[in-house]
Amino acid sequence: MGREQITLLSRREIDKMRQAGQLAAELLDYLAPMVKPGVSTLEINDEAERWTQARGAKSAPLGYGPKNNPFTRSICTSVNEVICHGIPNAKQILQDGDIINIDVTPILDGYHGDTSRTFFVGTPSPEAKRLVEVTEECLRRGIAAVKPGAKIGDIGAAIQEYAEANGYSVVRDFVGHGISHVFHTAPQIPHYGTRGKGKRLKPGMVFTIEPMINQGTWEAVMLDDGWTAITADGKLSAQFEHTVAVTKDGVEILTLRN
Repeated sequence: MGREQITLLSRREIDKMRQAGQLAAELLDYLAPMVKPGVSTLEINDEAERWTQARGAKSAPLGYGPKNNPFTRSICTSVNEVICHGIPNAKQILQDGDIINIDVTPILDGYHGDTSRTFFVGTPSPEAKRLVEVTEECLRRGIAAVKPGAKIGDIGAAIQEYAEANGYSVVRDFVGHGISHVFHTAPQIPHYGTRGKGKRLKPGMVFTIEPMINQGTWEAVMLDDGWTAITADGKLSAQFEHTVAVTKDGVEILTLRN
């Protein structure tokens, strides 16, 4: 991936990404009231699919991946110890105190809007609340490091420093990525790293920043479904994600609701 060509998007393409990003942000806002005890993750998925189709868009995760094991749902729902790529299902009923990351990527007019948030189900424990708050701040700090001339390592360093200062760990196995009319492309954006290292950021680069922060070890275990990643020690994991564009004088968050 590191050798892949990084494509700089035109103003027209970034405008398309902005429209897709707004749709993604609206979808998360729409799904938020469904996050409560007694609701299944499949119900949230099916409502997301209905809403997306009604707006003339498609769900990028649906059918994504290898031909022999494509992703079978429209969104990812990652509950508690699930780090990412949790598959919605009818038997998974949300319980009071759970945390759930909902990751959506509608495709609008050929362009991807990719964003996620971690929600509280009912009343979270103090430990869960703190993890989620620190994770959201990690995303903010990662985004704040984005500007022309900065390095990709600056983003990861900002995230890692804050997470580890709060006693948490940063997942290594999954990273942010370039995105446009292609779902996953160069550059990769690790959420850990060293300041001053990595490729230089240039206006027109568009990518996701999506830190996954764990209570315990950063290590992940893949379940037999080939998609769901969980924490190796069974402790909680939280995630927040935005799609951002490098601008002439800084950064624009394309998935922030206007």
